[in-house]
Amino acid sequence: MKKIPIVFLLASVFLGPVFAGPGKDQGGTAGPAPYTITVAGSTSVSPLMELLTAEYKKQRAGVSFNISATGSGDGIKAVPAETAEIGMSSRELSAAETGTGIDGHLIAIDGIAVIVNSGNPVSSLTLDQIRDIYTGTLTDWSQAGGRAGKIAVVSREPGSGTRGAFEEIVKFQDKLVLGAIEFDGTGAVKAEISRNADAVGYISLGSVDNAVKALNVEGVAASTANVVNGSYKIARPFLLLTKKGRSLNGETTAFLDWILTDAGQAIVKTSWISVK
Repeated sequence: MKKIPIVFLLASVFLGPVFAGPGKDQGGTAGPAPYTITVAGSTSVSPLMELLTAEYKKQRAGVSFNISATGSGDGIKAVPAETAEIGMSSRELSAAETGTGIDGHLIAIDGIAVIVNSGNPVSSLTLDQIRDIYTGTLTDWSQAGGRAGKIAVVSREPGSGTRGAFEEIVKFQDKLVLGAIEFDGTGAVKAEISRNADAVGYISLGSVDNAVKALNVEGVAASTANVVNGSYKIARPFLLLTKKGRSLNGETTAFLDWILTDAGQAIVKTSWISVK
């Protein structure tokens, strides 16, 4: 997959046409006609999308959302197939995927946190150590400064945007160790790490909570500030996807525009990195 620098993505933020305005009800007062916007894709983007849509619905009472979070791969397929108006991807698109007629609209930047059980004494790993764990070269926590115990490698499922971005950044694409435990979705990964003292996994930085411990990488804490200043290296874009040439409903266009306003980006800033 050809890597597109985040700086380039930031420079190409989608600024679509502004929605002309709400309709009129029978009494002549402004009000949107009922409409459901269909969204599909990344389980990592989904928590941000839930926050954005919840706030937007307060302003546009006639608008509802049907969100299906089953992985970036599904969102990338849904948009050209027109089974969703908006796709969600937590990784950059390949040239082949862009060639299927998809536009990617950058709405946020997210770090990927490497997580372990809260009782694990290891607090930091290098990128080389992470790569060695995920390719099977480093197999015991004692080799990484921890207590003896076989490392339980946890990964996302094939097609996951988080997995694609993580493997690309850490540089072990298609080399995942045999026997790694694969889970569908961020929640399942967190649940496994929280119950398994010897497990290691990776999730969206915006989804880290007290149930797990995020490791420093190369001695740098996994934090929004460190992703912004460039010292934390495991980061990726959050994209919303639309089909090239498809005429979107006005409510969908208005929602996409709103995400990039100060109000929309204020929600992004609660746990992720704004693109404005």
